[in-house]
Amino acid sequence: MFNFLPPLILIFVLYILVVRLLGKSALAQLTPHDFAALFFLAYVAFQPIQIDTYFQSFIGIIGIGLTHYALSRMSLMDGIKHLIIGQPTVLVRNGVILPENLKKSRFSLDELLSVLRTSGHPRVKEIEYAFLEPNGDVSVIPKRESAPLTPADMGMELPYQGIPLSVIVEGKIQHRNLSLIEKDETWLLEQLKKQNYTSTLPIFFAYVLDGDNTIHTSEYPPPN
Repeated sequence: MFNFLPPLILIFVLYILVVRLLGKSALAQLTPHDFAALFFLAYVAFQPIQIDTYFQSFIGIIGIGLTHYALSRMSLMDGIKHLIIGQPTVLVRNGVILPENLKKSRFSLDELLSVLRTSGHPRVKEIEYAFLEPNGDVSVIPKRESAPLTPADMGMELPYQGIPLSVIVEGKIQHRNLSLIEKDETWLLEQLKKQNYTSTLPIFFAYVLDGDNTIHTSEYPPPN
């Protein structure tokens, strides 16, 4: 009854290892051949596994879940975490692209330039570092002189503006968010009445900044 479980766990671990061998670029830029490889790899890997009953499915889910948990715990260990998760790869250093690291990561120059443009850093010379992260993302650190100017750089101290919290979504009151600002439905309806609303139904979206009590509303668009 449990004969299928060891092969299932073995194939699951092997599948993860093969995906790691495909490279981080397969996760970052899912090209058609990357997608096809991942799809057919999953199909070929698990096709031989025969699961006939709900009980076997239940046991298989538990087995995969425990295996995933074990691998997650192992990924926290210093000695083997780089084998499971991987480590960042430097693709750009001090405004210079590193061809060898691109080649090792199987990350093409066109893909890199596309990611840099998408992230708002089209000029490679203005980049201090660009890392290909283990999850396939590309992190870009611009040079100091090319980084956007912030109020802190100008010695300006801006007042806290608060985080927008939705209090009405598609006409429905969001009680949990109201409690975060220590308000209730009665308070909300009173504030809406000041804006000539007798009901929440016409309101598509409304939010309140946690720094003040002003309600900003957006109604449903009129029908065409």
